[in-house]
Amino acid sequence: MSRHPEALLPARRFHDEPLILILRHLKAGLTQAGRVRIEVPDPDLGAGRYPGERVGPEGGLVHRPLRHWCDLAEGLGCRLLTPRGVEATHVALTFEALGAEASWHAGSARPEAAVPAEERYGADSAFARVRKLEDAGFLLPWLEALGRVRLPAGARVLDLGVNRGDELDAFSWLDEVPDVSFVGVDHSASAIAQARARFPDSRHAFHVADLNALPAALGRFHLVVSVGTLQSPGVDDHALLRTLVQEHLESESTLVLGFPNSRFRDGEVVYGARVRNLRESDLSLLVKDLSFYRRYLHQHGFRTFLGGKLDLLLTAVRGGPQSSD
Repeated sequence: MSRHPEALLPARRFHDEPLILILRHLKAGLTQAGRVRIEVPDPDLGAGRYPGERVGPEGGLVHRPLRHWCDLAEGLGCRLLTPRGVEATHVALTFEALGAEASWHAGSARPEAAVPAEERYGADSAFARVRKLEDAGFLLPWLEALGRVRLPAGARVLDLGVNRGDELDAFSWLDEVPDVSFVGVDHSASAIAQARARFPDSRHAFHVADLNALPAALGRFHLVVSVGTLQSPGVDDHALLRTLVQEHLESESTLVLGFPNSRFRDGEVVYGARVRNLRESDLSLLVKDLSFYRRYLHQHGFRTFLGGKLDLLLTAVRGGPQSSD
């Protein structure tokens, strides 16, 4: 049920009006009531057509696909409720303004009170509600990245910022399930306890530690993964990358590193990285970090590939034949 039933204004019907008029109508309604309903041509009528092409009886309607409306809602900071048919040619779309960003984001106006820094992403934190592998925007690129990795039998995999081990679950879903052992490092004791319970096999090891001071005798690895951790406040990611390359990678090895290009807001994942003290998304720091990583890895004999969406995934491969998709 909507949280703003009393604020819903009468729906306005659109046929072939320019998108800019719809955008202005939505902005005005959101400012006034926080929730707007409009009636637009049914996206299914224009399957195979591009946005803006005419469809319907005598071409009197303009086609806009459902993804178009999802993108528009995201750009306006809204949740798009499930479309409802109103007649043969139109559906009703409701745009509802999102609430505040999640409490764990840097600069959030709602930091979690009395939570130790080490447990900001722990088992009892608000972050524990997030299930990335249930989000297609993360799952598909993650499986694609792992699918490029070619690991020898008995390979060792290091996960930095492993938390409860969600990303490691995906290894068992690959077409050719690799025989690997996991080593995970995270500063949250409660999250590490969950990871140990999730992967109880004695081959796996999970450590409570700061990424700036990795445990001694970790050894070398065929694959290192890290998602959404390297850019965390307090992590010296440049020094960490140098340590990995110089001390913890086999001569033939792969890294899959995820850089957040999204943020969590009122139960939604919103595209675009945001830096402290800026309301709008800004990719400049993300681009700068990725440029450093690619340059450094190229200098040390790695080939790189950049993909992903909600998290940009940098895959770096050193040694062995060029993998094929």
